[in-house]
Amino acid sequence: MVITSAVTDPEEQTQSLHSTFASRYVRDPIPRFKMPEKCIPKDAAYQIINDELMLDGTPRLNLASFVTTWMEPECDKLIMASLNKNYVDMDEYPVTTELQNRCVNMIAHLYHAPIGDDEAAVGVGTVGSSEAIMLAGLAFKRKWQAKRKAEGKPYDKPNIVTGANVQVCWEKFARYFEVELKEVKLTEGYYVMDPVKAVEMVDENTICVAAILGSTLTGEFEDVKLLNELLTKKNKETGWNTPIHVDAASGGFIAPFLYPCLEWDFRLPLVKSINVSGHKYGLVYPGVGWVVWRSKDDLPEELVFHINYLGSDQPTFTLNFSKGSSQIIAQYYQFIRLGTEGYKNIMENCRENARILREGIERTCRFNIISKDVGVPLVAFSLKDSSQHTVFEVSDHLRKFGWIVPAYTMPPDAQHIAVLRVVIREDFSRGLAERLVSDIVKVVDLVDTLPSPLSTKKAHVVAVANNETSEKAKKSALETQKEIALYWKRLVDGKRVGAC
Repeated sequence: MVITSAVTDPEEQTQSLHSTFASRYVRDPIPRFKMPEKCIPKDAAYQIINDELMLDGTPRLNLASFVTTWMEPECDKLIMASLNKNYVDMDEYPVTTELQNRCVNMIAHLYHAPIGDDEAAVGVGTVGSSEAIMLAGLAFKRKWQAKRKAEGKPYDKPNIVTGANVQVCWEKFARYFEVELKEVKLTEGYYVMDPVKAVEMVDENTICVAAILGSTLTGEFEDVKLLNELLTKKNKETGWNTPIHVDAASGGFIAPFLYPCLEWDFRLPLVKSINVSGHKYGLVYPGVGWVVWRSKDDLPEELVFHINYLGSDQPTFTLNFSKGSSQIIAQYYQFIRLGTEGYKNIMENCRENARILREGIERTCRFNIISKDVGVPLVAFSLKDSSQHTVFEVSDHLRKFGWIVPAYTMPPDAQHIAVLRVVIREDFSRGLAERLVSDIVKVVDLVDTLPSPLSTKKAHVVAVANNETSEKAKKSALETQKEIALYWKRLVDGKRVGAC
């Protein structure tokens, strides 16, 4: 049988032939729950999947994500060449293991770990900051338990003090490993952990205080230096010796290059471990993360396993076993390819594009900027007037232009504040920033012409208010805004942000 096509371009003709060929093998409905009984040609399988994936969003226009969406072709080749290498086979792939160790040393020196030039750093590569945080948390828990046992004190109620703005992986750690999570609530206008309140919450059962260098919500850096000072004072008064962990998932590859004088890392004595995401501003595809410890004393030996059935004695401290080598190799490529100069240039460019976007949004006179100038290069902003329309509507309409811009409410006690957030990555250019501003203007002009989805809710609120007794005070504008935000949040329940 001869298949004819009206397509004249060779590439388009090949695509058309593949689609026609694949259509012969598409089952109706496409199998989703059970494996097909019969095989199909490889071209057909490829085309069926490729056609479905076309409905995904465009990664470069996904402004919700901190995760890297572009790397150089040379690095892509290295990744493809190492996809079949299992990292855990250290004896079979010793060079890959050496590359990981070099990355750990580079990161430890970047964070001013107190080690010599020829001394090996203590750390490990992970599949992301979630695993890195689990490992760091386990180390704190075991050290605290050992200390309590030696003192003959109870060790069954450990807790961690964090801000309510922490990423969900901290909640996972607390639930999975039975550690109480004591959260410092946020307040309107202050969307990070307050060091003073955090130290007040520390008690003899606190295994560590977790500070965030680059909040997922606003990109803001928490004041780790002040936290270190306040906690040092409390430790002297109580003798508890409570340490600090810095979650630098987003900011760990930004602060050293844009704010080198900012003290947040191992320059502060109480900082015992730091995690960072290589697949965020480390500029590597997902998923790779890193965790480094101040010294060997901060990682209990009992957590390190030794195996020999792969050919030699191999120490391992991970939550998983098998994993790919490609992301570790890609991280090493970026380190030697870019160096300090390259990372600094890229982060400065991201910061400049964030400034351009922020100024463009401010010129619309429709939004309040929530994010700070110092921090992760992103722009978080809220509507000045949410009485008729919400940021969730703006987010939905921006998708029609191809943009994925998340809208979300703040954690307690600022949950009545709803914001939009745009993350500026390496591949987000000035031209895209200007285009996004133009599309935001179109969207807000459009929603102004639409009926308010909140009108029914507002009418209900007014009716209830009219039936109340005259003694009851009239709701303030802020209380009404809170009601509207909470109402809309229920409609989009389940929309949570954050990626490790």
